[in-house]
Amino acid sequence: MKFDATAVAVFVFFFVAVTVLGFIAARWRRGDLDLLHEWGLAGRRFGTVITWFLLGGDLYTAYTFIAIPAAMFGAGAVSGFFAIPYTVLIYPLVFILMPRFWTICKQRGYVTASDFVKDRFGSKGLALAIAFTGILATMPYIALQMYGIQISLAAMGIPITLPILGFQVDIPLLIAFIILAAYTYTSGLRAPAMIALVKDVMIFIVLFAVIAIIPTHFHGFGPIFDAAHQKALANPKTFSDIIPANQAIAYSTLALGSALALFLYPHSLTGVLSSSSTKVVKRNAALLPIYSLMLGFLAILGYMAIAAKVKPFGGFGNNSAVPALINAVFPSWFAGFTFAALSIGALVPAAVMSIAAANLFTRNIYKEYFRPNATDREETQAAKIASFVLKFGALLFIVAINPAQVVYFQLLGGIWILQTLPSVFLGLYTRWFNRWALLIGWAAAMIAGTTMFILAGNKPTMPILGIPIYIAVAVLLLNLLLAVVLTPIFEAVGLGRGQDSTQAADYDEEQAPVEASELGQEALS
Repeated sequence: MKFDATAVAVFVFFFVAVTVLGFIAARWRRGDLDLLHEWGLAGRRFGTVITWFLLGGDLYTAYTFIAIPAAMFGAGAVSGFFAIPYTVLIYPLVFILMPRFWTICKQRGYVTASDFVKDRFGSKGLALAIAFTGILATMPYIALQMYGIQISLAAMGIPITLPILGFQVDIPLLIAFIILAAYTYTSGLRAPAMIALVKDVMIFIVLFAVIAIIPTHFHGFGPIFDAAHQKALANPKTFSDIIPANQAIAYSTLALGSALALFLYPHSLTGVLSSSSTKVVKRNAALLPIYSLMLGFLAILGYMAIAAKVKPFGGFGNNSAVPALINAVFPSWFAGFTFAALSIGALVPAAVMSIAAANLFTRNIYKEYFRPNATDREETQAAKIASFVLKFGALLFIVAINPAQVVYFQLLGGIWILQTLPSVFLGLYTRWFNRWALLIGWAAAMIAGTTMFILAGNKPTMPILGIPIYIAVAVLLLNLLLAVVLTPIFEAVGLGRGQDSTQAADYDEEQAPVEASELGQEALS
């Protein structure tokens, strides 16, 4: 792409402004950032408004703005539009499960899901498995955010790789993530929470402009959907504008598996645990579907790109469909604003993801196995360093997996994180399962899921008994089957369950009144 000075100038302005906000955030709702719950959970003090922006910025990411429209552009409804029903399915589950999870974590001082699993099942090994899975599943999700920033930079003609000492180095992307690492290190979860306010305003401006302007180029939405239909007729084996009958199970399991997995991710749970009460969590379960409406419009950008006959660029293939569409329709200054919004929209979740994974590493690996007597300050310092390292570890996924659809990054993470469901979600209501049965079910599902993903050609679905299905759901059934069958066997041979350190009263939701900070201008202070 040709270097666009106007777009780059607008991009840099907003990126610098967000960077300044990231460092200012250290003084916002000031707390002792040498304590892990202050650095990694912002002291559990966010009210409804801040939590809504944080969770929205945390869950609706480059996956939303780049990956889903790219899937709609390249493969059609099965690979792209499943994201709409899954974001509808998830919020009733959030309303039921997350207040209970928040309560037990608040009462017992838990920072991660592994903290809960360790005490619930009396098993350090199972807690380690949950921590490892959370960190592993977060890596491709962070990689997706980095990939989104790469495409945005390339769309403005900024050189992505430069030769340094014989190596091709992504200089602009490296600078962006060094800045991200710096203000995350300094401000912790407060930084992405504050930036999320700006990010969402920018994204909504872009969304309204896209909805209002692009369809006018085609005299309405009819020609847009017709263009997608014509592509389906011309490419029946690779593209479908509606869900074909033989793909119904794949589509349904992609939606169901993604819905069940979303709030098992460490970054989602971190956003929940930063809330000030269960009432805040429930309000957000009711309010967050507003983002699902936005996601529906963003998904259709893929069909708009088909109608506009845009050409992918820079070796990114179909994944560059939306940036190419923005360049084709809007003037340079607004394109720069849009790419700034997309990049900031990737930085916010990348920050939360790295913080959440760092919490897992520090609390459930470093302190548990290497430094049991670590002070609060040392524990938090280890989390800050881990957060920095994890961001760059995500680069390995970009190198190792070069997917035709970047949405596969997120779906790979879903295959892994969904295998923590029996221990975390079911563990909130029962400890009938034997800890060894849970561990064996988890291990078998992780190995099987990873192997199937590779055998499928780095794709998240594969035929089982001739029926295409999302691999995450298939191996979750294996996981649950082994846990159910092995539990009575292990009990019979004397491999007993561990001690449950939680009490029934720990799960009772707090009935605290709504705080004054929930109201009006105070909600943002």
